Amino acid sequence: MQELVLESNIAVGLDIGTTKVCIVVAEKDKSGKLNVLGKGCSHSVGLRRATVVNINKTVDALRAAVADVERDSSLVVHGVNVALSGAHVHCIQSQSEVTINQSGVVNDSDVLRLLEKARANIQNLDINHEIIHVIPQEFIVDDQDGLLDPIGMAGTALRGSVYIVVGLRAKIRNIRQCVERAGLKIGGLTFQPLALGIAVIKEREKRGGVAVLDIGGGTTEVAVYLGGAIHFSEVINVAAHDITLDIAHGLQVLEQVAEEIKIRHGCADSRISCDDEDIVIDGEGEGDLPKIFPKSSLTLIIEARMMDILELVRDALEQSGYYPALNAGVIITGGGSILAGVVELARLVLGLDVRLGYPEGVSGRMKGLVHNPVDATVMGLVGHVYRTDFSGDHSFVSTAELSRALPAVESKELLVVQEQNPAWKKVVDGLHEWWAKL
Repeated sequence: MQELVLESNIAVGLDIGTTKVCIVVAEKDKSGKLNVLGKGCSHSVGLRRATVVNINKTVDALRAAVADVERDSSLVVHGVNVALSGAHVHCIQSQSEVTINQSGVVNDSDVLRLLEKARANIQNLDINHEIIHVIPQEFIVDDQDGLLDPIGMAGTALRGSVYIVVGLRAKIRNIRQCVERAGLKIGGLTFQPLALGIAVIKEREKRGGVAVLDIGGGTTEVAVYLGGAIHFSEVINVAAHDITLDIAHGLQVLEQVAEEIKIRHGCADSRISCDDEDIVIDGEGEGDLPKIFPKSSLTLIIEARMMDILELVRDALEQSGYYPALNAGVIITGGGSILAGVVELARLVLGLDVRLGYPEGVSGRMKGLVHNPVDATVMGLVGHVYRTDFSGDHSFVSTAELSRALPAVESKELLVVQEQNPAWKKVVDGLHEWWAKL
């Protein structure tokens, strides 16, 4: 097998979910699309609500997925970009202002000073948390607002709004430990809604206002994008696995059987489930009679829980204040999204246009392997590596990058620090790459 290194043109995304571990190896082709080289998946039982609860079982699932993708791609996987999610991850809005340099024209140093100041402005961030991303949302030069890229604008003051993603150190450390024990190196940690936005939002939707809804196994995550940047996110601790548990309880079957029934016969909207055929479940032991129940009973169980999830999503969107701005509607991804009737029920409950989110910009003969809303996160992780092109943690702007790019010097020296510090150029190049793709 070929040894895979972070500096190559090959990127690897790793999604460690509550019910499934998925890893994808891809490379960027000449047209800029992602050519999938291999995919590996395994059943996950070491997490609960997107949080590691059993190190050994999680490591076993990771090793199985890695072995799968290495067989598929004929590559030895080493560095990975890992999705970060769960209720322990939260986001903080921060604003800051800096004086534009003596030339009166915004340059790279002004932007980086603004981002660092916004990060430093966070109050009450204890040692138990660490910053994962510093994401620009909007820049203002004097009275000119709504700017995505302020470089070259003339003025005296630069202001900006920044979205800062924060997670609990202990839970992030558990993720790192699992990945490293599986023989991998973490090249980056990426906030899951950020990866989803990269994977499924179409160009025409970026500025119109859109929500991305991921119905996973253990958690449901909702994020709002406006003007090309993320403005809101929330984790809801009710998801697709809760539907499975409801089926197991309601039909009095084993959890594994309930999952199989959900996948094979499940429908989330009783309005489109016209037939009322009987579903037959073979007995578990010798001599046990089969269980027979109408499909309509299964549909009602699923519909009730899915409606509960969607109502919580609607409440979150309304409380965020961004609900009226969702002109492009909602994009649904994740394992819970592929049940029949989910899109129709979501349109009813959310009162918005709704579509399934398939990974965008994928090419190659293995494209069909990831043409599924379930694979949106892992493909977004791959895309995020190419978008940021950082050899460090692949964050949009990480605290480590900012620290190296902003040494403790006098403000007048910031005008020339880009030439003196290679780390500065790397961060600035990442900024320009991100702006160019908006």
